Amino acid sequence: MSVVQSRRLLNIISLLGIACSISLTVYFYHLGVFNDMNSLQQLVGNSPLAGPLVFILIQIIQVVIPIIPGGISLAAGVLIFGPYWGFLYNYIGICIGSLILFLLGRHYGKPLIQHLVSDKVYQKYNHWLDDQSRFEKMFALAIFFPVAPDDALCLMASLTNISFKKYSAIIFLAKPASIFLYSLALLQGGSLLSHLLVH
Repeated sequence: MSVVQSRRLLNIISLLGIACSISLTVYFYHLGVFNDMNSLQQLVGNSPLAGPLVFILIQIIQVVIPIIPGGISLAAGVLIFGPYWGFLYNYIGICIGSLILFLLGRHYGKPLIQHLVSDKVYQKYNHWLDDQSRFEKMFALAIFFPVAPDDALCLMASLTNISFKKYSAIIFLAKPASIFLYSLALLQGGSLLSHLLVH
């Protein structure tokens, strides 16, 4: 297979993957799983095998296609599967989604990133790209602490010279802390709100 043919095949596979992702997103959206925790629980909570796989797929989609509130699925993972399995499924889905996001950004470049990242967010973090070494440190901190737009920064990382190996290491090592802290904050906040509403 020539280089031209292999690139054409990769482009076809990429387009098919994007089409499948969009189709699944529309399907899950019509089911209401992205804005209704009860719908999400009904979809993934009934099967011990298919449920976790579907949930991980939903997490991948919510990372790659930024129209889904990730907080709902993060909290739902812990509520549906418990703190340990919920954390693991969240971690697997978010890490895979983050790797796909980087590869898409690296393949399609700045035009795709400007479509997926708002101009306000892009301009806010664009200056990070000026210094490669500084970017890697700031990026690692942003992934570790759940305070920055992780998905947007993952896309912007693809514009730098950071290797996929180093990027993957940052994701795998820094994501657990942010997922844990974010899930804990959501669950504690939800419990506090429920307590206040009841009383």
